[in-house]
Amino acid sequence: MYALRINVLSAPVHVSATRSFEQLKDHLSRVYPGMSPQLQRIAGFALEHPQDMALDTVASLARGAGVQPSAMVRFAQALGYGGFSDLQRVFRGRLVERSNSYGGMRNYRERIEAFRANQERSGPAGVLAQFVSDGIASLEQLHEQVRPESLAAAVKLLADARTVYVLGHRRSFPVAYYLAYALAQLELSTQLLDTVGGMLREPARQIGPKDTLLVVSFKNYTPEVIEVAQSCHARKVPVIAITDNALSPLAPTAKVCFQIEEKTSKPFRMLVAPMCLAQALVVATGEHIQK
Repeated sequence: MYALRINVLSAPVHVSATRSFEQLKDHLSRVYPGMSPQLQRIAGFALEHPQDMALDTVASLARGAGVQPSAMVRFAQALGYGGFSDLQRVFRGRLVERSNSYGGMRNYRERIEAFRANQERSGPAGVLAQFVSDGIASLEQLHEQVRPESLAAAVKLLADARTVYVLGHRRSFPVAYYLAYALAQLELSTQLLDTVGGMLREPARQIGPKDTLLVVSFKNYTPEVIEVAQSCHARKVPVIAITDNALSPLAPTAKVCFQIEEKTSKPFRMLVAPMCLAQALVVATGEHIQK
């Protein structure tokens, strides 16, 4: 509900500052399209590196985002904060909430540093150990990233849909394929959308408001997947999205959006958390149907 156009060369436009990390993510997803390219870069960096935003200096964060420190301050002011320190308190609040589950902020900072220090493991056993470590870290974050009300809303949409259409390409395909298979095992009308014979758009046009589109896509997002989600959203089709963050192009199209953020230097996205979420959705839908 915010209308915001930001020019990095002009005075920042002030809006009511949000006070929680979840509110900040929701706000950023709304105003992001109207931001200048520089502020969009900072927004993406901030959501991809929330721990750094909580703990590092403005100068260090600016280097990481590839901007001048003054741009970080303008970014905070454009979001309605008096200065960068006010914005940083939101990220620190998120870290404090998380640290309560891990034995304190110092312990959590140590976990982060230990995780980074172990990035140089080598050999087949080292590769396995690193993927196990990354997978555990992903699962630890998953519980806090999935809101109970979002999970309940998605389950109801799946259970009540005339047909559930599932879509995910490239590295998201394994998650989409599992969802289509498992939901069909619940005897729900389910169809996996694919590009065999170049026929993705035609079946996608048949999806109506009584159906549900369940779509999976992560950065770098597959254009065809985004196009189908946008088209369904325009036709009032309920969309459930499994994606990476609030700035994903799927977020504005989704009635329910699961944002599975992941910080990794690896070129391979971990599928542990998305697959765990997919399995939880299937089982919870099955329980809902049996009630």
